[in-house]
Amino acid sequence: MSFTLFPHRHAVAALALAGLTALSGCAAVVVGGTAATTAVVATDRRTTGEQVEDKAIILKAGSETRQVLEGKQGRINVESYGGQVLLTGDVPTEQEKQQANDRVSRVEKVKSVVNRLRVGAPTELSVRSNDSWLSTKVMSTLVNTKDVPSRTISVTTERGVVYLQGRVTQDEGQRAAKAVAGIQGVNEVVKLFHYVSPESLIERREAAAVKEGSSTPSSSPEQSATTLDDGPQAIPVQ
Repeated sequence: MSFTLFPHRHAVAALALAGLTALSGCAAVVVGGTAATTAVVATDRRTTGEQVEDKAIILKAGSETRQVLEGKQGRINVESYGGQVLLTGDVPTEQEKQQANDRVSRVEKVKSVVNRLRVGAPTELSVRSNDSWLSTKVMSTLVNTKDVPSRTISVTTERGVVYLQGRVTQDEGQRAAKAVAGIQGVNEVVKLFHYVSPESLIERREAAAVKEGSSTPSSSPEQSATTLDDGPQAIPVQ
């Protein structure tokens, strides 16, 4: 199951944000683990072109991973932010895990693949339901945490492990991870952020405003994505 603090659930572009009260608790901020529920909010720091590309990546990668599991027991969830694809779920063997990685990496516009697929029997429905509930609590917590740009952070949860993707500054990323680690039921927090400087965010906003005022039908998603993508594709940070 997937959501994201930007509107879509894989093929469905529907805006959904539940305002839920986050509970207190304790969790470790780490790199690594496995995942499976995704969440994003109304606007973020990607260009419109990048957002469209990410939706297309999710659709195409989903088609590829379904072929990997055809006739087999398993589930593969796909989330993409700025061309960084996160794979979560369960597959029967290491072979399917590698096949999914290889197929998704060849999808157009994919820049990197973070493969967190688990080899084993499909996760129980009760666990997946709890992951969905945790994702809503994480989203609510981020929205209510001061100086955290919740609308540019994608949240994916699997077996109590929360993955955070998005375009943030170092300070924003640290605040977000700390807030999520305090939610009861969260076992680990994995940061997969694209880090940017505060100055670059100001420049991007100004450039976007200029482009909005002078845009023409010839403007393309590729041009917008190139203009704004100046950070690393995937940096897990401890």
